[in-house]
Amino acid sequence: MSANRPLLAAEARLASAPGGSPSQAFLRRFRRHPLAVVSLLVLLLLAAASAAVPLVEQALGVTAEQIDLLARAAPPSAAHPLGTDELGRDLLLRLLHGGRVSLGVGLAAALVAASIGTGVGLVAGYLGRRVDALLMRLADSVIALPLLPLLIVLAAVDLTKLGVPAELAGSGQADLWRIVLLVALVGWTTTARLVRGTVLSLKAREYVRAAEALGAGPARILWRHILPNALSPVIVATTLSVGNVILIESVLSFLGFGIQPPLPSWGNMLTGAQETLWSAPMLAIWPGLAIFVTVIAANFLGDGLQDALDPRTDRR
Repeated sequence: MSANRPLLAAEARLASAPGGSPSQAFLRRFRRHPLAVVSLLVLLLLAAASAAVPLVEQALGVTAEQIDLLARAAPPSAAHPLGTDELGRDLLLRLLHGGRVSLGVGLAAALVAASIGTGVGLVAGYLGRRVDALLMRLADSVIALPLLPLLIVLAAVDLTKLGVPAELAGSGQADLWRIVLLVALVGWTTTARLVRGTVLSLKAREYVRAAEALGAGPARILWRHILPNALSPVIVATTLSVGNVILIESVLSFLGFGIQPPLPSWGNMLTGAQETLWSAPMLAIWPGLAIFVTVIAANFLGDGLQDALDPRTDRR
């Protein structure tokens, strides 16, 4: 314990170094981007509305799965604020359920991909040499793969032939996690390259050299000194990738390889609206608009976070 006292004392001095409140500086820089602030509010509103689906169902007195063939593609009314779809189901409830799926898949896949990419980038940047070369060539190989055809092929694999029980393979949860894992396995490369570049810069800083001189091991240095200072590009890359994941999920679901009905997602809602595109165009416009707004908001939020997390923005 006594051998670690100099190291702990040095880390405490570094943590209490002057420079103002980082959270206040972050909020000040973030508020300079009104589009990012509005985008954050839009995403929070979409998430809150999707989470409140049971309350909306209770208020309307219907469920998202309730079929009424006598009211197919009905116009908006008091009972159905956005009308009904091609099977007479409430379109608003379907959109909110689809939001839970699409937003959940986008966020989960982005977080898993960011975790993988952060780990790879930390190891590659800190160890360097052969480990760095091997991991970066692996990232280059993944980047070189044709993304959409690869995802279509992998999404079309029958899970029962891989040993997954038929009950689980045919459930909506299996579709969700398959999309999350597939996107994460090919989406970690951007974060890995960003983190690697940041680590190469950080490991030459004085506080890292001081920690090494005090006897800190590689794991402690990476966890206590390098990772906290490398989180900014990770947060930005994760935010930007949420929109890309939602687009990928929507494309796969639209092609029939993603989330399968009756579980709704914005992508398979577009698929169901193909046959009624001319007679009831709103069935395609609403989910398409939801995808568009979510992706644009995620991109604007990522741009705002990129500037807000960069202290050099104040000097500029």
